[in-house]
Amino acid sequence: MFTTPVIGALRRQYPAAHLAYLVESAAAPVVRHNPNLSEVIAIEHRRGWRRVRDDLSVARRLRASRFDLVIDLHGGPRSAWLTWATRAPRRVGYDVPGRSWMYTHVVHRPRTLRGGHSVENQWELLATVDPAFAAPPDRRANRVEMPVDPSARDTIERRLASLGVPPGARLVIMHVSAGNPFRRWPEAAFAAVAAGVVASAPDRWVVLTGGPSDRAAAGRIVAAARHAAGPAAARILDAEDWSLAELRAVLDRAALFIGGDSGPLHIASTSDVPIVGIYGPTLPHRSAPWRPHDIPTVSIDAGDLPCRPCDQRVCAPGDFRCLGLVSAGAVQNAALQLLEASR
Repeated sequence: MFTTPVIGALRRQYPAAHLAYLVESAAAPVVRHNPNLSEVIAIEHRRGWRRVRDDLSVARRLRASRFDLVIDLHGGPRSAWLTWATRAPRRVGYDVPGRSWMYTHVVHRPRTLRGGHSVENQWELLATVDPAFAAPPDRRANRVEMPVDPSARDTIERRLASLGVPPGARLVIMHVSAGNPFRRWPEAAFAAVAAGVVASAPDRWVVLTGGPSDRAAAGRIVAAARHAAGPAAARILDAEDWSLAELRAVLDRAALFIGGDSGPLHIASTSDVPIVGIYGPTLPHRSAPWRPHDIPTVSIDAGDLPCRPCDQRVCAPGDFRCLGLVSAGAVQNAALQLLEASR
């Protein structure tokens, strides 16, 4: 998601260029309908010999395309090797140990945590491409973007109707999953906030979303929230198997998004929906939603901790206190204030 401002900037600078975007298939919906792209090349995320076979096939395809310029926005081993395999005359990437030789133009990346936002840090790759990108990105002119899939919008309308959501309902989308345990806010906290939101006004409905690996957790949160909500329990819904495209579509009619620092939070930032973001091991100034400051966005974290931020491999204290210290009351208060302000 943080790479999408780069796409728009390149298209404006090179309006006649053929812009291709290589992405693993799980994230392809983010860019599939981006009007600034000429081509989206989606590859599977597999392991073992299948990965080797896939990469060799993609490498042949990329080399045959004879690209003039390739920018590695990821910096991982796979993206670096595929960048090198294109044999493009200009290959731009970070000076990651063991991989910088694969590029013709290398951008220094400090080994310590960088102070700027991730979008601003990636902008340094563009500055190497063209001096026109020397100025830092503007949050309004260079927003993250994920255009809505029209078919997903139609699907969402049908799904909401089938769940009994009335047309005038104020939807609160709450994403309860995260890619790793270091970013998972406690289930009981999510349940408390969901119950508090629906109890605060009769037109508020909470829709919980979660990734496939967290379906059981999402079900437990829905059950606990409904138990706590009493008469308002019917207005707490489980989105179950919504796709990324459907999540993006529903955000345009939502009144609020609540979630941790994960992909859906940044999908939400492509819309104008108010956001309450919950941060544990990561820092808001580096990974909060990238969008204009006048769009309501509240970031809540545990404040300064000696172990924060961390590399999200080992919890030094062992208790994930960076998330455990974020109270349900603080998140609920922020949510209710944004809901009242947007009436």
